[in-house]
Amino acid sequence: MPELREDLVSGDWVLIAPGRSARPHSVDEKKTPRKPAPKNTCPFEDLQKSGNWPPIMAWPGVKNWRIVLLPNKFPALTHTDTCAIPMKEGIYRAKTGVGMHSLLVTRDHNKNFAELDPKTAAQVFAMLQEWHARSAKDECVAYVSSFMNWGPTAGASIWHPHYQILALPIVPPHSARSLRGAEEYFKKHRRCARCDIVKQEMAQKKRIVAQNQYAIAIAPYASKQPYEVSILPKKHFPYFASTPAPVVRSITSLLQLTMRKVKKNLNDPDVNFFIHDAPLDGKKYKHHHWHVEVMPKVTIPAGFELSTGVDINVVEPETAAASLRKN
Repeated sequence: MPELREDLVSGDWVLIAPGRSARPHSVDEKKTPRKPAPKNTCPFEDLQKSGNWPPIMAWPGVKNWRIVLLPNKFPALTHTDTCAIPMKEGIYRAKTGVGMHSLLVTRDHNKNFAELDPKTAAQVFAMLQEWHARSAKDECVAYVSSFMNWGPTAGASIWHPHYQILALPIVPPHSARSLRGAEEYFKKHRRCARCDIVKQEMAQKKRIVAQNQYAIAIAPYASKQPYEVSILPKKHFPYFASTPAPVVRSITSLLQLTMRKVKKNLNDPDVNFFIHDAPLDGKKYKHHHWHVEVMPKVTIPAGFELSTGVDINVVEPETAAASLRKN
């Protein structure tokens, strides 16, 4: 039977309808293997030649860098000496697009996050943490969005693996709705919603993809997309930037493992992952529990989803977790 499930935190409804898919346990087996873009046209192979120099940060150093943080040459937001200015046009509201748009680039032309050595993967997140922490000191920044697009259908325009960080003057609607739900849950139960989710998933075990000492990867009960995975700290941490290094390393380890499982068991689909952090607008968000969300691109939203805001997921989360657990 199809089933409507409500997201415990955001309140969003999802229609779980495995009958909509003729092959709910499989993916596109005719997908063309990935073809790497040539290095000689890649803007991240020679950063000085392409005008992407100097970096904001470099690890282990500028001369022999393996990871660099760069300003985006084509930013979605512009950094200025003033904060975003509110504007009105009749009944409409707006703000100037003030913020920051940065790129974190790893050295190897072909290794995405799943394929990095564990030390480099951990350093990617350590540098993201540092940039989130620096952004928190900017009074003009309300929210930081960090994410990776891998593959053209996931929005990646460049083959060379990189990560984007946007510092926004607003709290995005999706995050705001989720935060309101988490706050309402905390007021009602005096507990963190995602802590309760972790507790229930560990007890039931049927939606766990993998876990380690400090973190857990699950197929969410109300997954919006097939094979969606959430990776959460087992203990409560509201802010990504202030989470202890061993916990963050546990998250990166599970993220790498999840992406390898997605590649192997789903025939290497394009994929997005992003960090869902607490806002930096000066308010307290002790009820928030930061996490990473992984979204393989195996279906396309259509008329029903766009017209109602209700996603149709053709793979039950329990089935998705079982599929991704395979070695």
